[in-house]
Amino acid sequence: MTETNGKDKREGHRKRLREKFLEHGLEKFTDEEIVELLLTLATPRKDCKQAAREALKTFGTLRNVLEADLDSLTEIKDIGPSNAFGIKFIHQVTKKFLRDRMIEKRAFHSSDDLLDYLNHSMRSLKREVFQIIYLDAVDRIIDEEIIAVGTATEVPVSPQQIVERAVKRGAANIMIAHNHPGGEAEPSEDDKAMTRETVFVCGMMKLKLREHAIVAPRGHFSFSKEGLIAEYEHQLRKVQKKI
Repeated sequence: MTETNGKDKREGHRKRLREKFLEHGLEKFTDEEIVELLLTLATPRKDCKQAAREALKTFGTLRNVLEADLDSLTEIKDIGPSNAFGIKFIHQVTKKFLRDRMIEKRAFHSSDDLLDYLNHSMRSLKREVFQIIYLDAVDRIIDEEIIAVGTATEVPVSPQQIVERAVKRGAANIMIAHNHPGGEAEPSEDDKAMTRETVFVCGMMKLKLREHAIVAPRGHFSFSKEGLIAEYEHQLRKVQKKI
């Protein structure tokens, strides 16, 4: 094959990928084709199919490719600094889009937007972090912040700290989240006890805990969706009746 024929074939393949995206979005793309198309943006004159295949072979999934660090990406043959920068840039744009979409909505008709955002922002972290999302009386998001960074296995936060910060922000309701970097999303007994106590402390201060989400490399856990927050609220009402 001559160099000209090779170039024509390569450009024809890229054109077909772009036309496929414009017509169908990503619905009919394989993960390999998505990575390949990303790589072509920074490599206009080189075949990126093999590099995309090697990236997926190394990292396992499209998501892991997007979340890989720059050094790890550039260890893949034919993925240079410009390619790696493009991949990381796209990942950060996605994270910002999900955050903005979450903030623009009245958040707690469903926790799906929250979980989408947290999965992108927390899933690849190597240390535990604890985050609060502050809501007004009609569940619009006022602000969010990470209030603590811990080790790979724990992050020290008390219900009193959470509520104190919520009161200072003028929040009526809150959502909280933390991650399990090295394990499953299933809550520990300590996680359950802390969430139960937070529901109780919030109730005493006329606040409401809407959600506690746990994010892990292999999934997430929602205290709200699993009915645990409702259960703790029921326990609180029983306690209040006895007082």
